[in-house]
Amino acid sequence: MQTIVYQCDTAMSAQKLPNCCKKCFKKYQKWKIVYQHFYDFCEGKCTVGEINEDFCKKFQAYLLKGGRRDGRKSKLAHNSIAGYWSTFRTLLKEAYQEKLLRENINDFLEKIEWKDTKIEFLSLDEVKKLAATPCKHEVLRRASLFSCMTGLRISDIQQLRWEHIVKTEDGYVMRIRTEKTDEEATLPISEEALAFCGEREEGLVFKTLKRSMINYPLRAWIKEAGINRRITFHCFRHTYATLLTSAGVPIYTIAKMLTHRNVKNTQIYAEVMDQNKREAANVISLK
Repeated sequence: MQTIVYQCDTAMSAQKLPNCCKKCFKKYQKWKIVYQHFYDFCEGKCTVGEINEDFCKKFQAYLLKGGRRDGRKSKLAHNSIAGYWSTFRTLLKEAYQEKLLRENINDFLEKIEWKDTKIEFLSLDEVKKLAATPCKHEVLRRASLFSCMTGLRISDIQQLRWEHIVKTEDGYVMRIRTEKTDEEATLPISEEALAFCGEREEGLVFKTLKRSMINYPLRAWIKEAGINRRITFHCFRHTYATLLTSAGVPIYTIAKMLTHRNVKNTQIYAEVMDQNKREAANVISLK
């Protein structure tokens, strides 16, 4: 009997997955990471018949130990582990529906709860500092500020093409299909945001932008601007949302601009700003 690891490995080599996990691969490609952890856990040997409640709980314990595969000594973040475990359980559900498993093992497995995390974002003054600070990679600077002014994720910025940006009677808009939600959206952009795209030409807007730039080069640029907090590229999306919230833009409008399917995902920014207001109210004291 072929092992399940061999079947998945063969499918990935062909850049496709078995029917039971196509959804995971299409949406986030997260299964590939889960598969790599699973491969390490079972040392590349596991048949479908070996997958039972006890086996899966051992894999969960393995994930919770938080071992990384990238050589870094730090442990995996808790929410990363929760996401990987959720993806693995989705696979089990699909495998059961495809009759690859005789029982729905998910009925006997507990999910790993997500933990609330602090949202990091930049103030308007900090964004202005970044704009005034030279960056070794100019394309990184332009893409970062573009994200602050549009809320686009790095994945959507990298695949943004000039034909996606069109002029209408009301101004310029982006007509895109977001990678994460796989939904089409028409998003208006300001002239100022458009200026960060550079001169119009064919193909990708940010042609020379590489994923590696959002690691050390981004941190170095942020430090050079005098910002001494851990700011990732995704924080620019948070920055866009919080700046709109503080400006009084309705939450439903912000949800649309962020392409959130559920306004509950957007509500967190309003809660963050409410907390900031409370902290501000307590700044002045006569005691």
